Order: sequence, then C-alpha cells, then structure tokens
Amino acid sequence: MSNPSSKPRWQSLDSDLARISRVEYANAHVARPMLAPGIAFAFIALAGLTAAVIFGRADGGLIVVAAAGFGAYMAINIGANDVANNMGPAVGANALTMTGAIVIAAIAESAGALLAGGDVVSTISKGIIDPASVHDSTVFIWAMMAALISSAMWVNLATWVGAPVSTTHSVVGGVMGAGIAAAGLSAVSWTTMSAIAASWIISPVLGGTIAAGFLALINAKIQYQDDKIAAARRWVPILVAVMAGAFTTYLAVKGLNKLVKVELEVALLFGLATGFLTWLVTVPWVHRRSEGLENRTKSLKTLFGLPLIISATFLSFAHGANDVANAVGPLAAIVHTAQFGDFAAQVAIPTWVMVIGALGISFGLFLFGPKLIRMVGSQITKLNPMRAFCVALSAAITVILASWLGLPVSSTHIAVGAVFGVGFYREWHAERRRKNANHQRLPERRQAQEEKKRRKLVRRSHFMTIVAAWIITVPATAVLSAAIFWTLTAFL
Repeated sequence: MSNPSSKPRWQSLDSDLARISRVEYANAHVARPMLAPGIAFAFIALAGLTAAVIFGRADGGLIVVAAAGFGAYMAINIGANDVANNMGPAVGANALTMTGAIVIAAIAESAGALLAGGDVVSTISKGIIDPASVHDSTVFIWAMMAALISSAMWVNLATWVGAPVSTTHSVVGGVMGAGIAAAGLSAVSWTTMSAIAASWIISPVLGGTIAAGFLALINAKIQYQDDKIAAARRWVPILVAVMAGAFTTYLAVKGLNKLVKVELEVALLFGLATGFLTWLVTVPWVHRRSEGLENRTKSLKTLFGLPLIISATFLSFAHGANDVANAVGPLAAIVHTAQFGDFAAQVAIPTWVMVIGALGISFGLFLFGPKLIRMVGSQITKLNPMRAFCVALSAAITVILASWLGLPVSSTHIAVGAVFGVGFYREWHAERRRKNANHQRLPERRQAQEEKKRRKLVRRSHFMTIVAAWIITVPATAVLSAAIFWTLTAFL
C-alpha cells in the first residue's frame, strides 16, 4: 500500500531540479564578482610568462619575470583609475555610453602608447633621486621593484575607495621612498620634490579656473541670450576651433614626442592653423545641425556632443602616449639592469614591455574602469555636454600653459580640478542669481528657495576624499615603497 504523503516521482524530480537550479544560480552570483580579478590575474601571469620566454634561464630572469607581472599589475591599475579622467565627463554628460567610452578609450590609449610612447624612459622618475647615490645594480633593481609594487598597490587602493589619483605622483613617491631607503635622505632632490608638491595646488586650481571661465563664457554669450540658436551659430564654431587648436598643440607637445620633436612655439603655430581650418568647417556644420532646434538650453546640448567625443578621444591618445611610462618605466629599468649588469639614467623600452603597458591599461579600463568613470562623470557634480566640453578644453589648455611656464602639473589633478571648478562655479552662479531675484515671495516659495539654497551642487564628501588622497599620495607611496624595499633586501 503506497504512502499517501509521498510525492509522485515526477514532482520529486521537479523539486530536485529546482534545487539544482537555485544552487547553480547562487554559484553564478558568487562567481560573477571574481570574473574581473580572474581575468586580470590571467593577464598578469601571461606577462610573466612572456618575460620568462624572452629571458629563459639567463641571470636575473626570475627577477624580470616578477617585474613583468608587477608592471602588468600597475598598467591595469592605471587603466582602472587614470583613464576615467578623460572619459568620465563625456559619459556623465550622456554624450557617450559607458560601452562606447570604454571601446574608444581602449583603442586611443593603446594607439597612444604603441605609436607615440617614448623610445626611452627615465629610470629615476622626474630626476628626484641622484643616480650616483645608488652604486650597486642589485640595490637599484630592488629599489625599482619596490617603487613599482608600492605605486601599483596605492593606485589599486585609491580605485577601491573611489578616488582618482595621479599615477605619476604615485611612481614619484615610490621612487623617492625606495631611494631614501637605499641611499638616505641626501639622495633626494628636494628642489624637484618641492616643485612636484606645488603641482598638487597648481594643477587643480588652474584647471578649475579655466573650466569655470569657459562655462561662464558659454552662459553669457549663448545660454542666457534671447536668441540662443543664433548665438550658438556664432559662438560654437569659435569654441570648437579653440578646442581643435588646443588639442593640436597639446598632442604636439605631450603626445607625439616619439614620432616627431616639436618645440612649443611651432606647436602653437600648428594649433592656430588647425583652429582656423576647424572654424571654416564647423560654421556650416553648426548651421545644418541647428536647423529646426527650439530656442531653449536643451537644444544647445546637441551641438556640443560630437566635439566632446573627439576631445575625449584626443585626451586618451595623449594619456596613453605619456602615462604608459608610469607602468613600464620601472620595469624597463629592471630589464635593462638585469640584462646588462648596470643601470643608466635613461634606458630604451623594449617592444614587449610597451605592449604589456598598453594592453594592461586597456584591460584595467575594461575590467575596473566604470567605477571611476561614474565617479568623475556624474557623482562629483552634474555634467551636461556644455560643462563637460569646458572640462576637456580646460585639460588641454592647462597642460599647454604649464609647459609654457615650466610648471609641473598632473593630468589627473587638472581634469578632476576642472570638474570641481565647473561645479563650484555653478554653485556661485546659482547663489548670485538667487540674490538678484525678487525678494518678495509667498511663504511657500520662500521655503522652497531656502531648501534650494542649502542644496550643494558639488558633493562635499567626494571632494574631501579626493583632496585627501591627492595630499597623501606621495608620502603614502614613499613609506610603502621604503617598507617593501627593506623587506625585499632583508629576505631575498
């Protein structure tokens, strides 16, 4: 006699399959966060394997293999953190989707690194350590290894907490800390370090001021005009021409050193010529684009979308050409020293080392970049195409001014400082408009106005986190690098 409480076999089978499905879903949910780190680890292992194949059993081969892995790790972190400064404003302004931004940035960054990256790199970053103070090649290798590991770890930590930091300053701090641990305080060029410290203030203030100035110009000459479309037809071609000229000069000064050597004066002439030609092309384009647009601010945003995408692409190309050295510089120094038994102030970058840097930046951007892209693009202050255009234009102009004045600046600090500048200008302008408004209001409107007055257009928590990260980057990486150097020399 069958048990009446027992389930038919087909119901038991369905229950078992349902439980299996839930377990598989749970496993997939748990495994998903591990996918990106797994891919990153595979790339790091592949970089080490490449070094092993090239060096084989030669003396110092194991050290080069380890350095290649850490170089790939640093490149991944640069892609995760630094590239957000170029693409964040375009994504925050909805001129690009996240996927489109990642694809464009990966291509432009890789092209910049491989086509225009430097032939040689300074082994003592920014001249902060006297090479004569490091006498032994083994000590030099461990110092570069410590600098590479510490800077990569710091950028990784900054990305995790959501703070865009300067990878150049991270490497500078790492080299300084390892140099002090290896040769003492006298090995450091404190004059150079003072100039680098000054850039913590110069870069964001200059970038923010220029971005706010362009936003004020757009507001006064276009947005607050009675006929916005007519004003846009007159001013947008001028602004786009300024952008084209600025980026031509920017690329000539910062992004094409490997292809051609251009003095700043010549680069400015190229920029003026490009700006004029761009103005000639943009005038009819703006007229066609603006036909049928309504006379309101929302219509103006469509005129800045394409220039913003182009500017973000140029920024990524120049960034790849310049900042790839932050990943491969210490690695190239270790490779040279292990191969030739001595070290030099400058060394050539092997092609396979440059490929690791370029691919690592792209992998880091693809796997971990969206977090910082969202931070820069939308979580500091609200951006639209006009504001984001001002940020990108400020980044190019600030670098040109800094090169002309001989000031050390950070591209990260410039770009993020420009975002802050736009946000704080919006706060100041909104407050000014409220003060100029009619003070006779109904109680309900007065209450709403007070509530609006208390609202801040720049998130103060992000502002404080980012500024704090900027301030402690060099000392933090220096301390970490010194500790790693002492550990390596004590146990290896």
